[in-house]
Order: sequence, then structure tokens, then C-alpha cells
Amino acid sequence: MAVWKTADMKAAPHIVGSDARSEIIGAQFIKNDRLFVTTQQLTDFSLSGQAERSYATRTQVLDLEGSPVRMSLKFDGLTDEQQQFVGVGGLVSGLPQDPQSILVRDPMRGDTYSLNLYTGRAERRERGSDRFSSPQADLNGDIRARQQFDFDNGAAYIAQWIKDPSGGWAEHFRWYARDRKPISIAGFSNDPNIVFVSNVEGRDHEAIFEYDVTQRKLGEVAFAHPFFDAGGVVRSRAPQDFGEVLGFSYQGERGRTYWVDPQMEAAFEQIRTVLGVQDTAVEWKDIASGQVARINVGDGADIDVVSVSDDRTKFIIRKSGGSTPPEYYVVQDGGVVLLGRANPELKDAKLGPVSLIQYAARDGLTIPGILTKPDPEVFGPGPYPAIITPHGGPWSRDNLDWDPTGWTQYFATRGYAVLQPQFRGSEGWGQALWRAGDSEWGRKMQDDNDDGARYLIEQGVAAPDRIAMHGYSYGGYASMMAAVRPNGLYQCAIAGAGPATIDLFKKGTYNSRFLREFQHPTANGEDPLRRIGEVSIPIYLYTGDRDTRVIPAESRAFAAALERLGKPVELRILPDMEHTMNTWTPENTELILTSIEDFLKTSCGPGGL
Repeated sequence: MAVWKTADMKAAPHIVGSDARSEIIGAQFIKNDRLFVTTQQLTDFSLSGQAERSYATRTQVLDLEGSPVRMSLKFDGLTDEQQQFVGVGGLVSGLPQDPQSILVRDPMRGDTYSLNLYTGRAERRERGSDRFSSPQADLNGDIRARQQFDFDNGAAYIAQWIKDPSGGWAEHFRWYARDRKPISIAGFSNDPNIVFVSNVEGRDHEAIFEYDVTQRKLGEVAFAHPFFDAGGVVRSRAPQDFGEVLGFSYQGERGRTYWVDPQMEAAFEQIRTVLGVQDTAVEWKDIASGQVARINVGDGADIDVVSVSDDRTKFIIRKSGGSTPPEYYVVQDGGVVLLGRANPELKDAKLGPVSLIQYAARDGLTIPGILTKPDPEVFGPGPYPAIITPHGGPWSRDNLDWDPTGWTQYFATRGYAVLQPQFRGSEGWGQALWRAGDSEWGRKMQDDNDDGARYLIEQGVAAPDRIAMHGYSYGGYASMMAAVRPNGLYQCAIAGAGPATIDLFKKGTYNSRFLREFQHPTANGEDPLRRIGEVSIPIYLYTGDRDTRVIPAESRAFAAALERLGKPVELRILPDMEHTMNTWTPENTELILTSIEDFLKTSCGPGGL
């Protein structure tokens, strides 16, 4: 971790390391001279006391030199070993109006504590409860919202409780797991009687409403986007207008903010210009309504405001895009200073252009996609060999931003076109696309991937006899299904950490009383392992030896069944690798990329891809 002094940006930053067993995976300022840091390390210990070969995280407070701040915090019921394991717990609020304290939460019992960062003293503010979870603090640091999981005649629901201006708690609304229409607190206002509520009822996209606590009534729409889901509320921390709304976040082609504050809007656009961001117009068809409009997206890159000073004159900016690894800048005093680049060795690389597209599935449903093509100056106009790369989840999505896995640009720089289809069942593109994936594992969800491949062929992007599929997690399942389905589209498939049957996912969602009604009924379809005899193309399987989400036995079972039938298969188990990318070592990432490349060249169809 590098810490700069903004008063002297020419000076080298102070570097804070971690011990040999752990690594820093997250850091944020909670006061001007205090950092809230999250680390992870490989361990066989778990809070339950059972051995679990996985990665564990802990939190701590550091000063600007990287030294731990002494704390007297001790959560009730935890042993010294368990307390050391969790650190200072979860951050509930940075208490922006309190110069010394923050709110943290005991991850075991749910108690909330006020923690003084200078004296180290901790004071319990609220006791946890088996009934309530997800505490939310208002602008003044008062816990004003919490959620309750319960049952109504056997139907699971989540109730939203709110503390009214007089201090009384009451349930205000609830949503049922089976309906999948969450209602949640998106933020608080300066008026203790008005909160912002995120709600999707009667809409395809989430909107943010004003909610009157006393009258228990949804008011006007505070923010809604015609094509994308609203997210949260961005508020001021400046003393002169503390708590006033500066903007609303929403999930467009990437995370975006709609600024309502003129100063922030003007500063944002000025910084975009200074950093060379240019827009390109994309014709966009709303999936539910069919309405067509032109939207502007950053051409190759765009910016996000990572942080802003209280007086809104100093900014930390992240510039990134599908063909631009993240770059971080400090903007102050009329100047822009580069802090650093992710993947700096790629600065002058011939990365491929990335675009937001849509195509029609065979049943007419509009499917979004993110297409990365090779640099035409290096590889010509195409058609190219192509890789279809469905995301995991399946309730997830991709963004028009830098892909940290390397799966898109690594292969684009080697002459492959890469399509990330946002198949039905993908979240974050509206209710219509999300719900269309119910019970369609290996069926219409798979059709959407295949129809993406056909779209690339029709557009002259993909060579029809040089297409492969590579996916991870649910995408690994989709790649196994690509090897099963006899459509002749793919020359080979690569499946990372994929479930060989839906049973593993169904079991996991059934064991959760909430997911049993929320997601379990939607996970139905085809099992690639049960159709192993239909595999007609070579397949490469890889997974991590510490994966606790999709256990390595899934890949091993699929590989063993293919070997018994004499079908071409390769299997690789990567050491000390869990499911999520934050656990991948550089060696893991390198091996994934290079082994896939080798497989494509040597084992993918006749003569390789």
C-alpha cells in the first residue's frame, strides 16, 4: 500500500507492506490520519472451529506509517484467537461528523460498537439480535435501519425496520423471497422523517424514491434511469451543506453517477476532458419495452470519482476501460498528477477495441454483450478465431470496463475476438432479462451464448470454423454444456471451476432457508455429467485445490467420466487457489492464461484454434 501526501505530490509515497503470511486486499481513509485495512491469508482455521482450507480476512486500523493502532476492543463471546482472527470487525459507518470514532460490527453476534481511533476505547452502542441484521447508520451515525428475516405462513421474507424521529422502531415494508423484488434503504436525508428507498415494484429497472417515515408512504421518484438500475445516493460531507444530495449512482454499461450538484457535474466533465475521455454513441434497445435510443459511453475508457475532499476541490480519479487498465490520478490546484497504473507494462501494448453490443436471441429476446476484438492494425479486419466467454453466477454480469482476469485482452492481443454474452439470467440489466433465465440452465441460457457466436459469424467478426467457449464458475458449467450440445459451433471448450451437475448448486441454495425460495426454484435444466456420452469436442478443465464454492471433485468427476469413454480431456488442479479472484496468486493467473492458450493452439479442433 502506498500513501502520498497531497501537499507534496513530487515526493515518493510511503510504502506499507504486510507480513509474510498475509496480503492487503483493501484500504480506505476513515479519518485523515487513520486507515481501515482489510488483509487476507491462507488458513486452515475457521470461526466455527472446524478445519477449512480456505482464505480468511481480517480488518485493522493503521496510522499513516502503517503501524497498527492499539485497541481495547473485545467482542463478547470471542476467544483471543477468534478476536485476532476477525480484527476490528465490519465497518458500519466512518462517522464523518465525529473526528475520532467509527462504528464497527461484531461479525459473530452482530453487536455494534463505537470505536475511538485515538484512545482505542470501544463502547457498545447496540446489541445484536438473532432477529435483525444489516444495520445502517444515518448521516449522524445513529443506527436508523435494520432488516429482519422471518416467515409468513411458511413464506420467507425480509422486513425493513426503520427508527422514526422519536426513536421508535417499526417494520415499514417487507418483500418475499419467492417474489424477488427487493426493497431496501438506499440512503438517508437531512430530514429524519425522509429516507431514500430502492424499489423495483411495477418496473423493469430499480428506482429510488423518497419515503415518508411518519406517513409510511412512498413519495416522489428521486431518481430513475430509463434503461438501467438505480443504485445509491451520493451525499455531501462538506460542513456548509452536509448531507445534501450530490448525485445518484446507477448501473449502466459500467457503474455511473448522475450528478445533480452543478459543481460536481462541471468538475466531472472537465476532468473527463483533461484526461482525454471521448464519447461514442451506441444504439440501445430496452430489453423490456423495446424502446430504442442512443446512449453515450466512453470510447475505450471513462472515469470514476474514487474520492473527493469535503470542499469538493480535490479528487482521486480512476480512469479505466475495456482497453485501458486502471489509472489513478489526483486532481487539485488546477493540476492532474498520475499516482499509478495497474498493469503498467501494458501501457504501450496494442490492446484491442472493446464495444457494447446487443444481438437478438433465436426467440427474439435482446441480449447485451461486450465484444473485444483484436487490433485491426495488427491482425487485419477479420474474421478472427473467437472465444465465447459467459460469466459466472449466473446471477451476475460483465461491465464495459477493464477485465482484471485478463481473459479478454490477453486473447485479443493474440488475434482472438472475445464475446462476453449477457445471457438471460444475467443480473443488472433489468428484470425481464434476469427472470427469463429461470429454469433455463443449459437450455435457453445456453442458446443465448450460441446465438452470440452466430451473431459474430454473421457480422464477419468470427471465423465459423474457429470458435471456442471458455467460462468460469457458472461459465465453466456453460462450457461443459457447449461440449455436450451437438450444434457444431465450437471446436473445443475450456471450463474453469464449473459444476458438472446442477445438484451442487441446488444443494447449496436449498440449505439456505432464504435461497431455498429466492434462487433454488430457478436452478433447473441440463446436467453435463449426465450427458457425458454426447461430448463431441476436446475440453480442458481447471480448478483450484482450495475451492470451497465449486469443489474440485466436480471437475475431477467430469474428467474421469470422459477418460473412461476415451474422449479427449485435460485436467489441471491449481495449488492454493480458492474460487474468487482475490485468492489467485500471480502464478495462478499466469498458469490459467498460458495453459488455455496452449490448449487452444494444440488441442482445439483440427490443427488448433
